[in-house]
Amino acid sequence: METLKRGFLAGLKTTWTLSKIIFPITLFVVILQYTPIFPWIIQVISPFMELIGLRGEAAIPLVLGNGLNLYAAIGGILSLELTVKEVFILATMLSFSHNIFIETGVALRVGVKLWIVLVVRFGLAILSAVIINLVWQGGGEIAKYGITTATQQIPDGWLEIAILGIQKATFGVLQLAIIVIPLMVIIQFLKEKGYLQKFSEVIGPFTKIIGLKPNASLTLVIGLVMGLAIGAGVMIQAVKEDGVSKKDATIAFIFLVACHAVIEDTLIFIPLGIPILPLFLIRIMTAFVLTIIVAYLWNKAEQTKQKEVATPS
Repeated sequence: METLKRGFLAGLKTTWTLSKIIFPITLFVVILQYTPIFPWIIQVISPFMELIGLRGEAAIPLVLGNGLNLYAAIGGILSLELTVKEVFILATMLSFSHNIFIETGVALRVGVKLWIVLVVRFGLAILSAVIINLVWQGGGEIAKYGITTATQQIPDGWLEIAILGIQKATFGVLQLAIIVIPLMVIIQFLKEKGYLQKFSEVIGPFTKIIGLKPNASLTLVIGLVMGLAIGAGVMIQAVKEDGVSKKDATIAFIFLVACHAVIEDTLIFIPLGIPILPLFLIRIMTAFVLTIIVAYLWNKAEQTKQKEVATPS
């Protein structure tokens, strides 16, 4: 019973910590969507679209996906007549850089530096688009979408817009609580029974490959399956209780930035009629390669610094 109580309280605390980020940002972005600023942002971005193999109107799903989430972006894609190649480029970019405000907020809460999050997410999105545009010569046919979405009714007036924003923000927090609280209870149970330690030992070789200590393994698995925000919730707890270092937290988040919620985030693109296996493999391979390189360079820099300190001038 005490285990259940401790897990429940940890879940509540984590939900409250993340909700202070999720609620205001969601409310702000939803309201922003119905202001003149939103079309202006799209207009500013449109001229750069050709550089990554996209037409100007493709800026709409890019802005929606980065401002809100992948579902909003898919709604934007479905409203446009795009080629398979263009849809694939959008799907790959958005896999790396969707929901940027909230997911950056939770990364900062863990202690990951802002510039690292932005450079990795936008860097991977742009680089992947450029490479796909140059390498893939096919995909010129018009994409045939497997589903259509109902047209969302535009709110009438600021009061309705504000109510819609509050509804979406509240739903986001409740959705988070439904996942985080039971998850924290389970983690607390596994921790007190010693199963978590055994799990860390089993997955240790995997974390070692990408330059992490075993105590960061749970965050990787949770983030990989359930997403960056949920992974951040577990990481916040792990930093406090398990002594996960700032370096390991940053490296784990670099991996998850490239490859969080990889199953769900890949499967939701199926209705767009694009090849999802390459999308899945691109994210997995990018996460491994990027994280291994970062961990290697970081360790090298630390060794050089230690030598300089040990060798008096």
